[in-house]
Amino acid sequence: MTSLAVATERIRNPLRALAWAGIALGLLGAFIALPPVTARSGVVNVGLEGMMLMGAFFGIMAADKLDSWFLGLLVGIASGGAMALLHAIWSVHLRADQIISGFAINFLALGLTGYLFIDIYGQEGTPTDIPSIPNVRLSFLDGVPFFGDIFGNLNLMIWVALILIPLSWLVLFKTPLGLRIRAVGEHPRAADTVGIDVYRIRYGAVIASGMLAAAGGAYLSIGFVNSFNENMTAGRGFIALAAVIFGNWRPFGAAAACLLFGFSSALAQRLPEYSDSAAVLFQALPYVLTLIAVAGVIGRSIPPAADGRPYQKQ
Repeated sequence: MTSLAVATERIRNPLRALAWAGIALGLLGAFIALPPVTARSGVVNVGLEGMMLMGAFFGIMAADKLDSWFLGLLVGIASGGAMALLHAIWSVHLRADQIISGFAINFLALGLTGYLFIDIYGQEGTPTDIPSIPNVRLSFLDGVPFFGDIFGNLNLMIWVALILIPLSWLVLFKTPLGLRIRAVGEHPRAADTVGIDVYRIRYGAVIASGMLAAAGGAYLSIGFVNSFNENMTAGRGFIALAAVIFGNWRPFGAAAACLLFGFSSALAQRLPEYSDSAAVLFQALPYVLTLIAVAGVIGRSIPPAADGRPYQKQ
């Protein structure tokens, strides 16, 4: 192999790894941010981080105990739905402050998963032979340079996330259910007067977002790293919430923002290999980009009119 070929291969390998990790991390965020039905229905779900953490822990624990990644995924999604139901009760029926309720969910999930992780697995951590979510191999991409290496063997959950992006857009903007969700988020009183059950719509939206967040958490633990550590989500729920704002509360915009943050996370993980002194700086890169993105669009991004406002039926 010539020196030029060697140099080219050295460049391609990091690029392939960066592209794969960027897509994986970005669509992990897409699970949490899509569909952005919670904000569209008028409920701010700051508890995405905690719901994601619940899905990560209970997903891998169930996969371990039941010896099935599919059952682990279902249990993880159900755990996120349970936390979302709790958030909905506080926010919708009890009309608590939605920000405080979301942070309460995050701290509850952090404490619960941390305690159960130590109690069940101790200092040894999760086993290494836990069933993991499989990859989908596309044989027709074999031999295709660059794209075949990236898209030819992606995890099943990445393809599910790709399907959810247009599907969530169709539901929100092309179906009667989506119209009701948007009406409840814009003017719940008017929606109530025409017979739309505001409480039911908001409950469904919050629970749906919690289940999606938990699916992202389960993918992180049993599809991406195949292990669990305390607080392993590391703020990705908040980044996904910022992606919803950055994407103007629309599925395609939120997905694009998630990919941007995902690629920045992947870049931050790989640049320290070339410069140890830049490790700390680049580890903060995804969060800095999040702040820049939110600060740059928050004035132009218009949220639903009733976003964050409790509704009381009269």
